[in-house]
Amino acid sequence: MKIDPLFMPVRELSKRIRSGRIPPVELTEFCLRRLEEIGPAYNSVVTVTRRRALKQARRAEKEIEAGDYRGPLHGIPYGVKDLIATRGVPTTWGAAPFKDQVFDYDATVVKRLDQTGAVLCAKLAMIELAGGMGYRQPFASLTGPPKNPWNPATWTGGSSSGSGAAVAAGLVPFALGSETWGSILSPSNSCGVAGLRPTYGRVSRHGAMALCWTLDKLGPLCQTADDCGVVLEAIAGPDPGDPTTVEEPWTYKPTNTKKRFRIGVIKGVADDAQEEVRRNFEEALRVVGRFASVEEFELPALPYETITRTILNAEAASAFDEFVEAGLSHRLTAPEDHWGPYARTTLLASDYLRAMRLRGKMAEAVAEAMKPYDAVAAPTAKKAATPIDQEFRRVAPGATSDVMGAVGNGCGLPSIGVPDGFTAAGLPTGIQFMGHPYEENTIINIARAYQSLTDWHTRHSST
Repeated sequence: MKIDPLFMPVRELSKRIRSGRIPPVELTEFCLRRLEEIGPAYNSVVTVTRRRALKQARRAEKEIEAGDYRGPLHGIPYGVKDLIATRGVPTTWGAAPFKDQVFDYDATVVKRLDQTGAVLCAKLAMIELAGGMGYRQPFASLTGPPKNPWNPATWTGGSSSGSGAAVAAGLVPFALGSETWGSILSPSNSCGVAGLRPTYGRVSRHGAMALCWTLDKLGPLCQTADDCGVVLEAIAGPDPGDPTTVEEPWTYKPTNTKKRFRIGVIKGVADDAQEEVRRNFEEALRVVGRFASVEEFELPALPYETITRTILNAEAASAFDEFVEAGLSHRLTAPEDHWGPYARTTLLASDYLRAMRLRGKMAEAVAEAMKPYDAVAAPTAKKAATPIDQEFRRVAPGATSDVMGAVGNGCGLPSIGVPDGFTAAGLPTGIQFMGHPYEENTIINIARAYQSLTDWHTRHSST
């Protein structure tokens, strides 16, 4: 290929595709080769959908040549986390017991991307059952521990591990992941890419593996915040197949407004972060201060993490009760996942119901505390990518609290993470902007403003 499309933002790729400078078939073949040749080195790919991809690419090329241009994703290759159903192609959920599982339908998000003319090239690796069994280390994956393109001795974060690695390594321009608690933002941080967790109900989950019905969300991992907006517009909207989706359609509205945003920072939110993570976050806030006011505030004292964790554990136990009762957990990859699900079944129904009641109070308290601000900023994660051969708790035993993850997922709030620097070891770190319900346009435009003043997102691994 004459033009190297490895890390080109979606809009730039789109312009070149529409003008004929990058033919969709040539671009797709380029990505397929990288997925097949480089993907296995990072344990980031489960299945390459070569036949489907080339069929879609040929159709896209003919349509564009005929002047039937569908929009900015037309002819753009992508991959999906392997808990998203794809017709006739294995959907393994990252777990050995399901390695031969094949559905006869596409998930709603895949259908919507088909309608844009995007080209599905791969099913991407993930932590088995999206971490639903309570994993403690990176090896909990059917394909092996997904390795970080910035340093293969570190991992990509979970559970959308392969999605983060594939985008960071330039295997595909964008990918879809899922988040119940941290599974989009964590790999976006570790891999130095943009990751967007939408508002709960913004994107249909029909055809995606259920881990926690009231917490699960699907969203994009991309090169830039702007790319995230483009992809989100394509997959968002109501769906009869998922009754939790909101009725209103969503349109991405990128702006270069001179409005001065107001950003809140929870007092002490970075106190237990790694020193380099905290330093990069503080520097990022100074940059944010060029287009926004930045103020500290305090959240009311509530057991945010306990509330959200109780809901997650109870619903995950229910989601996989037949699997566990059949004694299949012993076939999972991670040893701790053999017994983890049994511990979750000890949760009392009264504890779950109490957590659900408190969740309403939590949402009210958070909404009131966030009311003065357009968004809340925090480190995307409190540590950079961890060694691939170590348990998480051994790496950063002090950085155990995650109030942003608990609040954001427990209240269903949108958040976008983008890179904000590197550690001395050359590992990416990130800043996230969490917003009010259904205010994805606001947080994306804040992240765009930040990226217009920094170049961290233009730096890529040497893959």
